[in-house]
Amino acid sequence: MDAFNTAWAAVTGWLFETLVQPAFYALGLMDWAEDAYDWLDFGLYGLLTIAVVYLVCRPLEAWRPVEPVADRRAVRTDMVYTFLARLGVLPLVAFVLLASLQSRWEGWLTEAGLLPPTLEELFPPLRASPLLAFLVYVVVLDFGEYWRHRAQHGFRWWWALHAIHHAQRQMTFWTDDRNHILDDVLAALWFGGIALLIGVPPGQFPLILLVLRLAESMSHANVRLSYGRLGERLIVSPRFHRLHHGELSAGATGKNFAVLLPVWDWIFGTADWNRGAFPRTGAPGMDEAMATGGWLRQQWVGFRRVALALAGRD
Repeated sequence: MDAFNTAWAAVTGWLFETLVQPAFYALGLMDWAEDAYDWLDFGLYGLLTIAVVYLVCRPLEAWRPVEPVADRRAVRTDMVYTFLARLGVLPLVAFVLLASLQSRWEGWLTEAGLLPPTLEELFPPLRASPLLAFLVYVVVLDFGEYWRHRAQHGFRWWWALHAIHHAQRQMTFWTDDRNHILDDVLAALWFGGIALLIGVPPGQFPLILLVLRLAESMSHANVRLSYGRLGERLIVSPRFHRLHHGELSAGATGKNFAVLLPVWDWIFGTADWNRGAFPRTGAPGMDEAMATGGWLRQQWVGFRRVALALAGRD
């Protein structure tokens, strides 16, 4: 791990000093140089994630696809979503913006003689074990993602946005990031807010985000794969999540909301293993552009749908 971190830092540093720093100097933006370095590091992690996901998922989809890819244009649209999202701009910006609010809050608590109620403050042993702390952060954030996902299906206006994700009838591992930009903003604020609330260290935030995104990409893969009766109850599998994307799971009828750990669906009664092994995916009754339109067209339809939902006219 140390060797990887050293090599990663060397590559990031070289790119920053060779390409980014000279450009910022020429544009008179050196006040932002430190932030730019963090964004570069985060963006490279995103590109690495895309590469790893492709190397893992693409062979699996070629080996045992659930269905042949009939609409490659729709898949290419999902690729656009992925490259826009995986650079990590929205989650990082949310984390940075919310950090300023957190610092004010912590200052107020300190003046009042109180310690910020982070997980490490509540459970001091976490300080002595970074790995344990990392795992706890992943579990807590995964729990938060479960409830955000349920809210996306439960509120009519939020479903109007999230329906873009479910409208894809040709689901592949690229489908993971197929979301309306407003939905992405809400998700970034939600995820970043919880991370700051529980005290996730800035150095661990990108890695936690990557772990959850890797799990999400795998769960969306077009592969006839289950982790077995036991394994599928421990980690979300492609089969488990495909049930969530089935035509019977649109809107408030959704099941299997978990991102990484199906235990949340178990506990709260939303787990379902009985709607067919690998059902057809999609959201019936939607505007066709939601399924087959390009990125801009889908964004416009999403804006229109959420406006109608808020006005009570959907």
